[in-house]
Amino acid sequence: MLGMQELKETIEITETTVECPVKGCGEKVQRQREVFRREEKFKCPKHNIYISPTTFEYQSEIDNILWKEKADLDLFDRIKSAKRESRIARDNSEDAVTWNVFRFLEKSELLSEFLAKLRNSSATNPEIIYWSYSRSQQNVWNELKKARTEFGEIPQRSTEPDLIVKSDDALFFIEAKLKASSKVDFNKRHTAEEKKERIRRYGRGDRFLKRPVEDIIDAGYYQLMRLWVIGSSIAERVNLEFYLVNLVLSGKEEDIERDFKRYIKEDQSRKFLRITWEDIYQHISSSVLSGREEDMIMRYFKNKTIGYENGKLQRAFSIP
Repeated sequence: MLGMQELKETIEITETTVECPVKGCGEKVQRQREVFRREEKFKCPKHNIYISPTTFEYQSEIDNILWKEKADLDLFDRIKSAKRESRIARDNSEDAVTWNVFRFLEKSELLSEFLAKLRNSSATNPEIIYWSYSRSQQNVWNELKKARTEFGEIPQRSTEPDLIVKSDDALFFIEAKLKASSKVDFNKRHTAEEKKERIRRYGRGDRFLKRPVEDIIDAGYYQLMRLWVIGSSIAERVNLEFYLVNLVLSGKEEDIERDFKRYIKEDQSRKFLRITWEDIYQHISSSVLSGREEDMIMRYFKNKTIGYENGKLQRAFSIP
């Protein structure tokens, strides 16, 4: 896997070409624009990566994941059968980072302790559901399917949390972000009729909201609002506490807790939290674990990149 140690600090970008980002490589490929494409003219023949001015993509998704034992790959394949969209081969993929980090927490039995820190109470017997796929049910998690139906969602555009974790007495929805913002200008992407339809649909969950759905959409919190309403509804039905966790990079969206909480109804059983990837790194580094897999995840955090900006390599995490 390529990272800070293997990649050039800067790359040459012209109107027509982009150089391969791997240190010591002199290959240049045609410059692609707008939509990223996996075509031979954009591929470095030496390193088998597809290159753009801002990122690159591996030949195979397997090249961008850490855990490759049979059990890991079998689970990975089953998850992909339920997941609607995948860019896991991309260097700056949020999904790849989510899988690499949380699969480690799960395998190392550090997930329960980490969730307990978030809620200041135990989180026993956590079941982690990656992109809606439940291993125990071998399908999309049934409670999520029920909630999607309750709010009239269609399968192609239904709510798909990055991670769901169900413990004995709590439900966690985790929305993972790297470069992307948690706020989205809905009105630029959808028509007025689509907006009206969303207001009608999620207005059914107004018992979980302080402000009208239209106000929340206009504020840019459509995605978080959907997760909050769907998750709160499920937790209410199965009698669990609910936590919507916004996972971001350190220094990003530092005011989102204060801002989003102006639109939602919190109480002792429902809370919105902001945490950082660096918080997870600290949790892992403070554990008593040792061995090859811990060394791999520590190196991953320190070496991980999230593409190029104006030709300059961007480190993912703020870690010394």
